[in-house]
Amino acid sequence: MHIIKRLIVAFALLWPVALLAQTKFYVSPKGNDANPGTQTKPFASIHKALAVGQKTSGPIVVYLLEGTYYLKHPVVFTAKDSGKENEVLTLTGFNNQKATISGAVVLHVKWKEYKKGIWKATVKQDLIFDQLFVNGELQRMARYPNFDPAARFLGGTAADAISSERAAKWQSPAGGYVHALHRSEWGDFHYVITGKNIKGDLALEGGWQNNRRISMHDKYRFVENVFEELDTANEWFYDKKTKTLYYYPPEGLDINRAKFETPQIAHLLEFKGTETNPVRNIAVEGVRLTQTLRTFMQNKEPLLRSDWTIYRGGAVLFNGGINCSVKNCTLDNLGGNAIFFNNYNRDCKVSGCLIAKIGASAFCFVGDPNAVRSPSFEYNQFVPLAQIDRTPGPKTNNYPANCLVFDNLMYDLGLTEKQSAGVQLSMCQDIRVSHNTIYDVPRAGINVNEGTWGGHVIEFNDVFNTVKESGDHGSFNSWGRDRYWHPDKRVLDSIVETNFDLTMLDVVKPITIRNNRFRCDHGWDIDLDDGSGNYRIYNNLCLNGGIKLREGVNRLVENNIMINNTFHPHVWFRNSKDVFRHNIVSNGYMPINITTWGRSTDHNVFPDSASLKAAQGRGTDSNSVCGTLIFVDPQQGDFRLREGSVAFSVGFKNFAMDSFGVVSPALKVLAKNVLLPSIIISGKAANEEIIDFIGAKVKDLATQGERSATGMDDTRGVLVIEVTAGSTAAGFLQPNDVILSFNNRQVNKLHDLLDARRSVIGTETDVVLFRNQKELKLHIKL
Repeated sequence: MHIIKRLIVAFALLWPVALLAQTKFYVSPKGNDANPGTQTKPFASIHKALAVGQKTSGPIVVYLLEGTYYLKHPVVFTAKDSGKENEVLTLTGFNNQKATISGAVVLHVKWKEYKKGIWKATVKQDLIFDQLFVNGELQRMARYPNFDPAARFLGGTAADAISSERAAKWQSPAGGYVHALHRSEWGDFHYVITGKNIKGDLALEGGWQNNRRISMHDKYRFVENVFEELDTANEWFYDKKTKTLYYYPPEGLDINRAKFETPQIAHLLEFKGTETNPVRNIAVEGVRLTQTLRTFMQNKEPLLRSDWTIYRGGAVLFNGGINCSVKNCTLDNLGGNAIFFNNYNRDCKVSGCLIAKIGASAFCFVGDPNAVRSPSFEYNQFVPLAQIDRTPGPKTNNYPANCLVFDNLMYDLGLTEKQSAGVQLSMCQDIRVSHNTIYDVPRAGINVNEGTWGGHVIEFNDVFNTVKESGDHGSFNSWGRDRYWHPDKRVLDSIVETNFDLTMLDVVKPITIRNNRFRCDHGWDIDLDDGSGNYRIYNNLCLNGGIKLREGVNRLVENNIMINNTFHPHVWFRNSKDVFRHNIVSNGYMPINITTWGRSTDHNVFPDSASLKAAQGRGTDSNSVCGTLIFVDPQQGDFRLREGSVAFSVGFKNFAMDSFGVVSPALKVLAKNVLLPSIIISGKAANEEIIDFIGAKVKDLATQGERSATGMDDTRGVLVIEVTAGSTAAGFLQPNDVILSFNNRQVNKLHDLLDARRSVIGTETDVVLFRNQKELKLHIKL
């Protein structure tokens, strides 16, 4: 009897273990779907393993044995694949073997010499030719001008890329592409060539990839996929009519032994659920995801009033996921987005991943516009004040929330689409972006699209080499064009002054930016643009671009260090309630059209007495201090202040300098190091000429900050600083206007304006202004 009791107890202890025992399935490119899925007799496809797994209870592990899994269709996880709590379905590589999931096919062709170094082959399969990989390396579509890795924009550009003279050399350019920067360098545009018109000009379709549809840049553009431009090594062209692939191999390549691959699908893994029928408890670990189609011509949907449009897809697409994850994976050589969280997702996580050589963004979190109250979808759209829904927050739950992006290395992003980011947040809430390293990107490393619905925590990231192929942006960038926002600054000011509660209806939780290291060499380290509100920004090390706050509300900026730069307040609201305190700046503030300075701008640290006195002369910083700042070891990136610094007397506190970026040892080894600056302490800015022009104070528009504050496409024109009430200028000028033309004469500098004024005969003339980010032509009386 005693033995029986002991057996019963032992069995009871083992019973939960038996219930939770894992079921293991194995898959191999050399397997067979008729096999039982064991290690010695594996399945051939992931789809088969999932189908069998749906009939199996308990935790499941699908092991991918070494090799490349070429997918004809994405692997789709549905609610039927969901694991119960603590019963996760895991798709993973086996025993550190290299398992690759690819969206490409391998070409089996016979090559023949064509001419001038070019070879050709007939393709028997019916395939999409969007990208070509040779021995795993991406090749270039035949293009003009030829690719130049040293060029700043688009790998090389030419103003005559789409000229009729150039097009005359092309017999049949239909199917080619035009890629160009936005006229103001706010992202890019893409077009497909549909043919030529009777004048010989190119017929184009596209240009919908930017929500600020002004025009393409007149200089920064190139064409690709045109046969006559196949003229240099590593270029290729596919003739759809004859099914002939042409390729210019580099010197030393054995073309008959090389491996040629071309992507056929845009998505590799899809988590396909809904709020009412979600996909739960699925993990993908330790695999490589590669070679997907580009999606720049499908990038059409505007994201509220930001500059973005979006394609809702990626190599990994989360839609209706709960507690699903991607961990320790490599995602590279992808044509579009890497990972996209679409609409309803909760408690999902991506960590420990290497994401590189990506056509668009690394991460996108994008909710449903139908969850937004009183939405507008273009910069100049607005909902009349009386019609605005005044209920705070979202209407539905159809958006990503409570998700984590942790310990990921991201670089070489936006290879095709320049309006892209390491992490893009739009119509989502409570997303934590922590301990990531992001660099070599064309625009922002991290972008918050609008205030809906806040709660994000951006912390311990290392973000640098940003805004490399665009302008007027930051390593961190945000817009806040929420439901209250209006494109006319005077109207917007009145709305905020009389209906302040509207400013907080969308960003219902504060957004926190803390303990990051940012460096932007083509803009601002932190750029809060166009109404960005309800931010907490502290303990950030800004290595080059400083901090910019355009109009917005309830921003608390404290305990940040700005090396070789300063604070850039632009066109604030009178009642912003902003606070700027306990910060270290390296030169005097650079305000643009600031009449009031928020709730408090004080207890900061300046490098010299001239900068401090200039601030105090504007009515700020009565308790701030100045003095030489001695850092612990700036050559090694330690910008903590030494003991006894004057900064401690006004409340500044040192913060850790060794916690930025990825934490995984394997990723740390791979990550590039940020370029540390040589410290330049500069005092008061050089004097600029400001003159009176018929009752207005005006100056040359000369700085990047002035360009950003006005929305100009370049540093040109004459900036209006102040207008005297009752003056002649008051009849047609406003502060922050830019005078572009006067009396039909172009105005680039002050002397142009004065010459134009002297040329007026009579008392009437025409003036062209740039106001509220668009040109305005007026007929005026002097």
